[in-house]
Amino acid sequence: MILGITGGTGCGKTTLLRLIEGQGGLILDCDAIYHDLLQWDRALLAAIEGRFPGVVEDGRLQRKKLGTIVFSDRKALEDLNRITHSAVKAQVAARLETAPALAAIDAIALHESGLAELCDVTVAVTAPLEDRVRRLMARDGISESYARSRIAAQHGEGWFRERCDVTLRNDGTREAFADKCLAFLRSQGIME
Repeated sequence: MILGITGGTGCGKTTLLRLIEGQGGLILDCDAIYHDLLQWDRALLAAIEGRFPGVVEDGRLQRKKLGTIVFSDRKALEDLNRITHSAVKAQVAARLETAPALAAIDAIALHESGLAELCDVTVAVTAPLEDRVRRLMARDGISESYARSRIAAQHGEGWFRERCDVTLRNDGTREAFADKCLAFLRSQGIME
């Protein structure tokens, strides 16, 4: 079974992912895969450089330079996503070929990237805004205003709920959310 796990930053996706991993599932973290690809995938770097001349120097992506371009121009960001989503999806598909019976794709852009098409069940993990802000500040050591700006740059809760098969709302204690995740995994026959 392939699960697609998505939702905004600070919602608690890691709780569900750890439980899946504890059941022997393979976790495919798309952010980590993207950063790994940037280290060795020359075709990806060439495609990025082709669209954004000057952002690759000595074979390395200059992320701040690229960020300055794409975060001020929606079309540029869409172009970057089109390039990177394709490369990440190909890498995920290749890894799924040798995956165990259970795998989870962790991707904030699960639907936009086409990765949802690879999944048997898609899950939106959501949480109240104020909880997310507190979690981000504690986890990343950032200011409240920066945490809020990161959240505001992502899709809202409703967007994820509308596109996923299941929604797990993280609106209580850590233990209560873990119990919701366990109940979901049992409902899918993943745990007894």
